[in-house]
Amino acid sequence: MSVRVLLADDQPLMLVGLGILIGDTADLEVVGEAGDGREAVRLVRELRPDVVVMDIRMPGMDGIEATRQATAEPDPPKVLVLTTFDDDEYVYGALRAGASGFLLKSMALNAILDAIRVVAAGDALIAPSVTRRLIADFAGTSGPAAPEPDAEPDADSSLLAEITDREREVLALVGQGLSNTEIAERLVISAATAKTHVARLFAKLEARDRVHLAIIAYETGLVPRRR
Repeated sequence: MSVRVLLADDQPLMLVGLGILIGDTADLEVVGEAGDGREAVRLVRELRPDVVVMDIRMPGMDGIEATRQATAEPDPPKVLVLTTFDDDEYVYGALRAGASGFLLKSMALNAILDAIRVVAAGDALIAPSVTRRLIADFAGTSGPAAPEPDAEPDADSSLLAEITDREREVLALVGQGLSNTEIAERLVISAATAKTHVARLFAKLEARDRVHLAIIAYETGLVPRRR
C-alpha cells in the first residue's frame, strides 16, 4: 500500500515540485493539496492522509495551529513541518503542537521523500545530526528555562520520578538527537538494550515519539538549554 500524503504550503512551486516528484514514486501518493492551515485541517478530516507535509508560515491559520488540530483528530496523521533554519523559533512550537518531525526547505527533494517514508513508518527523526542542531537551538530560544546546575527540576520533576538512572542517561542522549546506535556506543551497551530503554521511556513518560522525548529532556533540565 502506498503512503497517502497531504501537502500544505502557500508556495505553489513547492506544491507542484513535491507533487510531481511524489507522482513518480511507487510507494507515495499525493491525496490532496492545501494552501493554508485551515484548508489543511479540513482535508485531514476529509481525506484521512497518513502523512501531512506542513509549512509553518501560511496565511490565516498557520502550520503550528493546523498541526495542533490535525494531530488532535481520531487516528491522526503524522505531521512533518517544513521550515527554514532561520525560522527555528516556530519549530519548537510545532513540535509541542504534535508534529512528528521537521524538514528544512533547503533539503533536496529526494531527501524529503525519504523523510516522509521514515515518518510514515513511525520514526520521528529524520537525521540525528540535523535533529541535534535544530532541537538544541529550538530549546535554547523558545523552550522553558533550564534549572541552575545545582538545582533540582521542580515543575517537571514528577515526569522523571518513575524512571531509572540509566533511563535518565538515555533520555538525555535522545534529547541531544542521538540514534539508538549512537546511544549504545556512548553508554557501551548493545543497540537492542538501547532500543529497550527508549521503548520503556515511551511507556513511562507517555511520549508519542522521539521528538516528544527530546522535548521532555529539555524541559526537565536533563539537557542544558543553549544560552
